[in-house]
Amino acid sequence: MRKFWLLGLLFAFVACAPKGKTDVKEAAEGDNLMRYARNVTVCEKDYGYMMEVICPWDTTLSLGKFALVKDTMAKVGDGLTPIQLPVQKVISFSATQWAVFLRLGEIDRVKGILEGRFVSDTTMKTLLAQEKVYDIGTEAAANIERMIQIQPDILLYSPYFDGNQGGLNITGAVLFPFADYMENTPLGRAEWIRVIGMLAGCEDKADAWFDDIERRYNALSTLCANVEQHPTVFSDLAFNGQWYVAGGRSYIAKLFADAGADYIWKDNPSTASVPMDAESILAKAQHADYWRVINSNPFPMTYESLAKESPVYPLFDAFKNRQIIVCDILPTGYFEQSQCEPDLLLADFIHFFHPELLTGEWADYQTKYYHLLEE
Repeated sequence: MRKFWLLGLLFAFVACAPKGKTDVKEAAEGDNLMRYARNVTVCEKDYGYMMEVICPWDTTLSLGKFALVKDTMAKVGDGLTPIQLPVQKVISFSATQWAVFLRLGEIDRVKGILEGRFVSDTTMKTLLAQEKVYDIGTEAAANIERMIQIQPDILLYSPYFDGNQGGLNITGAVLFPFADYMENTPLGRAEWIRVIGMLAGCEDKADAWFDDIERRYNALSTLCANVEQHPTVFSDLAFNGQWYVAGGRSYIAKLFADAGADYIWKDNPSTASVPMDAESILAKAQHADYWRVINSNPFPMTYESLAKESPVYPLFDAFKNRQIIVCDILPTGYFEQSQCEPDLLLADFIHFFHPELLTGEWADYQTKYYHLLEE
């Protein structure tokens, strides 16, 4: 499982090469309704919404321009792919998509998902067992025949295969590149909730949900804005002898900063992961106060298992001082839910870095995703 997750992460950083370069400014005319997301623009139109997905790797390129149509009698501009609202049959390639439909009470619109065997959510497990939602395989080997049988009107896919859509066009669905995972801020990722809300025809409900997330997240980050002590922290584990360190402008780096921590690689300009060898990691992070890791195995991580995995790990102060913060992704449903709960992720980290700040609404807070690694 860890190998599967890490390979998916690595794919996220390959170069983007869409088939055609378009004028992004032309598609973005009007007032952009999105406040934090940078990979999608949305403008209100007579027919509904004009939406453009921007290539995260080259912002001069457009991954797709769409007319989300409420009023079929209104004129839709040239060069836009029409999507009739609300969408009726959706195939979702990522849990960050179908989990939003579920939370919005619109899961009946989702007819197919990828990687059903890794689902944690009990409702989705039941829907899969009842074949109300179909498992259509893996992203590398999706069941095209099953997708054609579903007859989806829209397919939400993750755009990180060099612009190659892998023959998905034969499904007859509108191919919508869902670039949420490449947003490098927590609120930017969470704001894609509003995109799902527009597609499902429940934008008011989605907006209210996001507004609450925004309020809670910003209130928490304000609490940490003037802390005097900033504990040092680093992140992640080695994979096949290579360590991939989150850049200083990445999603996790933003969370650390907003939680009042001093991320070891905060000065690195990358928004993605940067490969480093273990010696370089040890030289810079050996004396960090905390170490954040993700456990994608089906069994608990322990200090003993980490020590067996690499002789380098016990050399870090965070290991010696038992200050490793771990997220077990399977029981917590991390990849299904956390993107829509950045306020809880932030509260988790504040719980470790500055617990005295969690008062009022956050008094007696119990972490949802992270815990200190047990013996």
